[in-house]
Amino acid sequence: MDNTALIQEVTAKANVWLNGNYDAETKAVVKSMLENEDKTDLIEAFYKDLEFGTGGLRGIMGVGTNRMNIYTVGSATQGLSNYLKAQFKDVQQIKVVVGHDCRNNSRLFAESAAKIFAANGIKVYLFESLRPTPEMSYAIRELGCQSGIILTASHNPKEYNGYKAYWNDGGQLVPPHDVDVIKEVEKIKSVDEIKFEGNSELIEIIGKEIDDKYINEITKLSLSPESIKRNENMKIVYTPIHGTGVYLIPETLKRFGFKNIVNVPEQDVISGDFPTVVSPNPEEPAALDMAIKKAVEVGADMVMASDPDADRVGIAVKNDKGEFILVNGNQTAMMLTYYLVTRWKELGKINGKEYIVKTIVTSELLKDIAEKNGVKVFDVYTGFKWIAAVMREMEGKMNYIGGGEESYGYLAESFVRDNDAFSACVMIAETAAWAADNGMTMYDLLKKIYLEYGFTLNKGISVVKKGKAGADEIKQMMVDFSENAPKEIAGSPVVLVKDYNKLTATDDKGNVSKLDFPCTSNVLQFFTAAGDKISIRPSGTEPKIKFYIEVRGEMKSLADYDAATEAANAKVEAVKKSLGL
Repeated sequence: MDNTALIQEVTAKANVWLNGNYDAETKAVVKSMLENEDKTDLIEAFYKDLEFGTGGLRGIMGVGTNRMNIYTVGSATQGLSNYLKAQFKDVQQIKVVVGHDCRNNSRLFAESAAKIFAANGIKVYLFESLRPTPEMSYAIRELGCQSGIILTASHNPKEYNGYKAYWNDGGQLVPPHDVDVIKEVEKIKSVDEIKFEGNSELIEIIGKEIDDKYINEITKLSLSPESIKRNENMKIVYTPIHGTGVYLIPETLKRFGFKNIVNVPEQDVISGDFPTVVSPNPEEPAALDMAIKKAVEVGADMVMASDPDADRVGIAVKNDKGEFILVNGNQTAMMLTYYLVTRWKELGKINGKEYIVKTIVTSELLKDIAEKNGVKVFDVYTGFKWIAAVMREMEGKMNYIGGGEESYGYLAESFVRDNDAFSACVMIAETAAWAADNGMTMYDLLKKIYLEYGFTLNKGISVVKKGKAGADEIKQMMVDFSENAPKEIAGSPVVLVKDYNKLTATDDKGNVSKLDFPCTSNVLQFFTAAGDKISIRPSGTEPKIKFYIEVRGEMKSLADYDAATEAANAKVEAVKKSLGL
């Protein structure tokens, strides 16, 4: 589409908003965009409809069809309401939970959604104020609800907000519900179809009673209470990065048995502007800077940082020189998996019916740790909803030990069906206490795992491509990698290509086999003769194409760790060069 045709199209869509049943403030913004000679803002706001994807909505806040606002939230909620009423027509009273995080407009969007559900005759449990995503997931099961939503953009920059939808098991929507809800949302063609004003008697405010039940369940997860008791004064610096973990994560750690929790006062300030960080993402080293500074100041043992909706956590530990180093998501998942599997085994809880779940882009070492200890591994697509789907399928058949993904999300319990920074924080702390009982620091434990199961180094690279032009470029990059797969990477032949868009695995001899996954996904993976794994996928939540690099190395003794890391980093650079990064 040329620029003239595009401007005509977005102008027509904007005029619908200018003349339709929208509020005066919204119309004023639309009028200003239409009158501006520079049509950039108009195009970005209206060139497409903000898609209700398989993970819900996520986008920049503002006016327009491609923005997060009460009308796009309203359309999503009306579509979900219609679907729930069709799916649960035999349920006397359909019930949903509505939660939100600290972001600007999150409370407004949550209250708007609650009114729409109520207008459709659906009972709403609305949290009194901001709450973490995992607690909302827990509340769905605890209150016997058919669905739930949370208004959050997780770790995205401050201009974003989002809308995540959940099913009655507490997990995010998966097939067929995700696709069928999308169809219902797409049927909403006019703002007049959205029921904005509901029966307030159907909205019940919830809060502390759910907090207490949730935290009480988490305290039951402990596998090493004696280790905690002996290390109860371990000093932990925790930051919520202005988000929802601010009150409850320190409380949960204390109720778990850890008495020495140090806050970062500047980041305890609840704010959707995230004033102390560029990005509220625990994957970003800068997001932990203030916490690490505080840890050095108070002589702490460990740093923990949760993202705004408290479903993911990043940590820093001391190396053998006493310096704080960041632990990446794969390493944290490895240590948690190692600890959980080891303790389950020591406690005689492994009987051949246990399993863990990881995503396809997460380190293969998790699989090695589990399988060598008699634990089954399920590999799933990126996104915790796929881990939750396995948990639902295996309920009553096998015993869930834990699950996680490289993007700093972990789950150590089955009463929540999403990433949970609460259980992650307490179990990471317990891992550290158990390691101390065994004469190790967390850094020592990490090296021990590498020595026992083989050394790997993981590196994530995100290439940002914003706007319509960026989306088109990302699409073309995926096509190019699919149609012209590299024959060698970093000097090692590519021996297997997995194309999840086609659900095929093709080896270096041209043999093609079928991948057993519930649906297609826009992901490519290349495996080399050297044992390296490279995964490529567009982000489902941000304007990025993501590269996940895992390279194998050699480590024959604990003393080899630094050399193995240096060699692996050099190999990563060679991989990047091969991929044109």
